[in-house]
Parts: sequence; structure tokens; C-alpha cells
Amino acid sequence: MSSSIKSTALEPDKSLDGEAVSLLQRIGRAMPVYGLVVLTVGLALLFSVLLPDTFPTLFNLRAILADKSVIALLALAATIPMITGKIDLTVGYGIVLWHILAISLQTQLGLPWPAAVLVVLACAALFGVLNGLLVELAQIDSFIATLGTGTVIYAVAMWHSGGRQVVGELPDGFVGIAAGSLLGLPIGAFYVLAVSVTLWVVTEFTPLGRALYVIGANPKAAQLNGISVRRHVMGAFVASGLLSGFAGVLLASRLQIGQASVGLEFLLPALVGAFLGSTTIRPGRVNVWGTLVGVAILAIGISGIQQFGGAFYVEPLFNGLTLLVSIGIAGWAQQRRNRSIKRRIAERQLDHAAPVPSTPSK
Repeated sequence: MSSSIKSTALEPDKSLDGEAVSLLQRIGRAMPVYGLVVLTVGLALLFSVLLPDTFPTLFNLRAILADKSVIALLALAATIPMITGKIDLTVGYGIVLWHILAISLQTQLGLPWPAAVLVVLACAALFGVLNGLLVELAQIDSFIATLGTGTVIYAVAMWHSGGRQVVGELPDGFVGIAAGSLLGLPIGAFYVLAVSVTLWVVTEFTPLGRALYVIGANPKAAQLNGISVRRHVMGAFVASGLLSGFAGVLLASRLQIGQASVGLEFLLPALVGAFLGSTTIRPGRVNVWGTLVGVAILAIGISGIQQFGGAFYVEPLFNGLTLLVSIGIAGWAQQRRNRSIKRRIAERQLDHAAPVPSTPSK
């Protein structure tokens, strides 16, 4: 992630806890932190009022959950390396190959679908290992390293498919991975929920999660405290690869065809969701539930705009603007925080420098 915005930019300043502040001041300080949640709910209510016949319906909810489950999984995959201060672009490039491979292994090589899924997950994990080696051993910037490996993956996908659609008869068990439902909702939503709960427990309540956050905040301090930075960062890339591989399997099961032109459009919304996740729920740090809120606001905003008859370019435009706004909020909050800290330091220095009045002698 960019070092121009500190990881604590949006974190509430605990030094202000003892100060007497008005309700408006508290709201003003909280809005940059929790405003995304409020905006998400507000957008949902706005579109429900403006589009009462189409937006607040179970059919629309199912459509959003089915369409955005893959993006949510990719956003969660990108979140894991981001916790350690790295970025993984292969979450968007890799899904192109993984969903093609999941189908071609069955239709062209005749593998049973469980074996095909395992092969895809193993390949995705190996690419995670490769990313980790390039970043930690070769000391290549994670953005450059994953951009390079992602481009290679995309080229392999085009070579493997020959630039054509990969189609064939798929077994019902494989199709059922994405076609199933639970409690009247698409099964993909429950995959996202299960992965989110697992990541939340690991990152918030285990020594592994604390180690990842320490590495993201200060790798040198983590190393001095006996944390193996190399092993943890490589593990984060492997976990990201595994999760993106599963997202590819889910996409293949839903589309039932493989083509190299599908997948790259997931990269930007996945990264936007992960970046937005650092501005809410647990402000100042990348977190699981914040990532889901980021994906939710993208899904709700795009769905509502499209139902108003938005043009085909609305979705990438909305994703790009939302990313700029989220980074802008973090940068503004960091500058405001720095000014506040400097002002308080100056005030304290003046207080210490003030002469102590002498008591008159009797």
C-alpha cells in the first residue's frame, strides 16, 4: 500500500479523549471514520425510495449477492496481503486462468470435478508462493512483482484457451457449487460469510493475526520482536492465492464457460473494496468487515444507477471515483490529524515555557 497515507490516518486520536468536545465535534470526527457505513445504508434507502418496484426486492437482493460474491472473495483475498503492507494484483489476473482451468481440466482432460478443483487451488497457491518469493527474497516491490506475475498468468490463460471460449458438458456437482441456494439466497453469499468469519477470527483473535498487523505497521519492529516477516508475508500471499483460486472455481461454476476476456473487470472493484475497508469499522487498518462494507457500497451504488438506465461505462467510472474518494478521505484525515498534533505540541511547549509567578515575600 502507498506509504503516503499512514496506517493510522483515520484512527481516533486517543489524546483527545479527555478533552471536552461538543456533539457536533464528535460527529465531525466520527464521519471520516464511520461515514462509509452511513453512506451505504443511505444509498440503499435512497434507491429503495426512488425505485420502489425494483430495488427493495428479494429478486434484486439475490442478483446482487450472486453477482458480487466473486468480487467479495477477491476483495478478501486482496485484504490479506494488504494487512502486511503488501498488494496482490494477481487476484484480478489470476481468476482469468483459474476459471478457464477449472473447466478445461474437466472438458479436455477428463478429470473428475473434485480433482479439477484441487488442481486449480494448488496452482493458485503455488503462484502465491512465487509472489512471496519475489517480494521477500528478491525484494521486488509487491505492486511490480504481482503486476508481472499477473500479466504472465493472463498470457498463459490466453495461450491455454487459444483466445476462444472453453465449453463442454460439466457435471451437476460442479455446477451446483454456484447454483445452489440456502435460506432462499445464493450459496455464494454464504461462501463469502464463511470466509469472512474465518478471516475475522484469525486476524483479530489469534497471534498470527496480530503478527500480520505488526508487520504491516512496522516490519523492522516485528523482526526485532522475533516475528518471521518473510514467513508471514509469504503465507499471506499463499492464502490470497488460494482464495482467488476458489473465486475462480466459483466463477467457472456460475458461468459454465471459460474465456480470457472475463475476469480482469473484477480487479479494480476488488482493490477498491479492500482499500475502502481501511476507512471503516476498524479505521486506520485494513479489516475484513470494512472490506465487505466497501464491496457493499459498490454493489448498491452500481445496481441503483444501472436500474436508472446508466450507460455501460457507469460501473468502471463509479469504481474509479470511489477509489479516489476513499484515498482522499484518508489523506485529508491524516493531514487534519497531523495539524491537530502539531497544534497541541505547540500549546504544551508554550505552557511549559510560561514563567511561574513568584509568591510575594512576607
